[in-house]
Amino acid sequence: MKNPITLAVVGATGTVGRTVLDVLDDLDTPLRSLRAFASPRSAGTTLSFRGDDVRVEGLRPGAFQGCDVAIFCAGAEVAREWAPRAWAEGCAAVDDSPAFRTEPDVPLVVPEVNPEALAGFRARGIVSNPSTNVTALALAVAPLRAAAGLRRLVVATYQSVSGAGQRGVEELEK
Repeated sequence: MKNPITLAVVGATGTVGRTVLDVLDDLDTPLRSLRAFASPRSAGTTLSFRGDDVRVEGLRPGAFQGCDVAIFCAGAEVAREWAPRAWAEGCAAVDDSPAFRTEPDVPLVVPEVNPEALAGFRARGIVSNPSTNVTALALAVAPLRAAAGLRRLVVATYQSVSGAGQRGVEELEK
């Protein structure tokens, strides 16, 4: 069994943040505790996680003290400002936004494809993940590349409305 961690989820009340919480629950990820962060509009509300109510907090200096890892699901602007602060407070950051995807000292990681890239994350304490389309493609193509030496792939993608957040999804439904 893995050691339990104290996890922060930034953007916990949004579409991606709620999905992260659902996946953590489904995977039965061992957590010592969970801290949920969101916009000032959502601060003070509660989320249910594993049968417990978790109070949503607003981001503030010192918010990441005592946390081991923060998953950023709140967009590039928030990640650019707060992920470095998390690391300065002793908390590693995993960013789901495009904020750090092209930074040479921030590893771009799909754990099932290139886990060795995690070795370089300590330079800034931030790990980025590619877009969902690229992640799915990497998972499918990695075995083909290993087996057949695939050298080039041309792909066109179309982004989903969920990238615009809950408001974008609601607008599409209307």
